[in-house]
Formats: sequence, structure tokens, C-alpha cells
Amino acid sequence: MYTIALEQRQYQTYVLSDQEANSRVEVVPERGGIVTSWQVDGREMFYMDTERFTHPDLTVRGGIPILFPICGGLPNNTYTHNGQEYTLKQHGFARNLPWQVTGQSTQDGAGLTVTLESNDETRAGYPFDFQVDFTYILKGDQLEILQKYTNRSQESMPFSTGLHPYFAVTDKTQLRFNIPATELIDHRTLSHHSFAESFDFEQDEIDVAFPDLTAHSASVGDGALELKVYYDTTYSVLVFWTVKGKPFYCLEPWTSLRNAMITGDRLVSLPPGETLTTTVRLTAGMR
Repeated sequence: MYTIALEQRQYQTYVLSDQEANSRVEVVPERGGIVTSWQVDGREMFYMDTERFTHPDLTVRGGIPILFPICGGLPNNTYTHNGQEYTLKQHGFARNLPWQVTGQSTQDGAGLTVTLESNDETRAGYPFDFQVDFTYILKGDQLEILQKYTNRSQESMPFSTGLHPYFAVTDKTQLRFNIPATELIDHRTLSHHSFAESFDFEQDEIDVAFPDLTAHSASVGDGALELKVYYDTTYSVLVFWTVKGKPFYCLEPWTSLRNAMITGDRLVSLPPGETLTTTVRLTAGMR
């Protein structure tokens, strides 16, 4: 049986449950439409910095922050459109703004739709009218994220989008990766390296992008659990990020590389009145 419950905590939290599978997802619309928890068979899949989460002025570290209308940062946080300079902070504003609940369903999974619309605050740094809808669907060991990006402007709307899931981990040295790429870009040095399906976790930070993917899924396993990330053809990049001493790693599907708002490389350009629909699906398999 699928259920959706509303709990009043520091923030209103929607709890999606599949009682038969003992799985659940928690969504906090007013903190960036974020998924804060995903449990499968009672096991938590996500890391969450709960102390940081209590401070509205800080970005969230944990769950699945939403990246829009840019992924990564821009030089000096600025870009130019039609001769005018605009400011966008790292990963854009979607993860920091309140979203509205616009739909619920328990027909074929527990589903919740949250919506972000353009306003004066967004137009100050991104001069476009838009509507973004995210539908989270929990079913068994699967969390599906259906996304719709609608351009309500009178001109084409450029953007990048992505997801930033923080997967919980106790021992990173046990992780085994199946990432469909042979080359990566180190975001810190901008150098290119071959990828041999492993990372050196003795580094203080790992922040790399896989720019040329050969398949539409990737997986990470530790012997007891295998997590898979499926993404459609809109996504052309995977980013891996982790910090030494922190019990998480991030495997992030992005539609383009950093600075796409400046370079135009793989930047989505959505015509007026049109909608782009994309899908990302996460599955957790216990062994």
C-alpha cells in the first residue's frame, strides 16, 4: 500500500511510503523542493547534515539538492545575456527557494509533485519566465524523478539542470564503480585524466566530471548494496564529488559541464512556450 503523510517539523515534510517494501521518501518543499531521506527496506540511502539543515541561510548538504538554472559555478558568479551582466551563485537558485506542492498520487506508487515558478527574485539573476515541476515517485526499491521545464518567456531560455544526491557510505574504500566513461576532468585543476574505475580516497577532496558518457546508467556497489543511477539522453555529464572524512559521496547527473551559460557547450536552449521533460531514476539493490 502506498501512502503520503504530512508531518510538521521545523519545515513541513511530506512522507511517501511503500509499506509492503518498507521503503519511504521524505520531501521538504520549502527547502528547495528537496528529498531529504530515502529508505529502502529500512536502510537510509542518503547522507544529511542535519545541523546545517536547520539553518535557512545555509545551503543544504545532503539528500538531493536540485541544480537549476546552472550546474556548478561561474567565474565571479556572473554571465552575460543580451549585453547585460547577471549574477548566479553556484548551482543556481532552485535549491534555495521554496517550492509549492501541486500534486499527489498513491495510484501506482507514492507520488508528490512540487513546482517552482519564476518571480522577481529569480528574474534578477535569470531574466526568464519559467515553470519547473518535479514529481517524485516511490515504488519498492526505486525512486523516480520526473521533471518538466517550461519556458514562459518570449525568447529561447538557456539553462542547465542536474541533481546532486548525497549517498551515505561508511567505508569508501569498499566502493566499486561502474561509470560509463574512460576519461574525467578534475574540476580543481581542469586537467584531463583517464579513469580506471576507482578513486584515491586519501585526497582531501575529489571533484571530477565525466564529460563523455557511453551509456545512460551508472552504479556504485559496496558488496552489500548496489545503487544505480539511470538518466535519459538529456544528461551528458556525471559528476563525482566527495570530501575526506565525510560519510558521503555524490554521483550527479548534469545536462552540461560547468560554465555552459558562458561557453554554450551542451546548454539547453528551450524555445518559447515549449516544455522539456526529463527523467532520473535511482534504484537500491540489497545483496
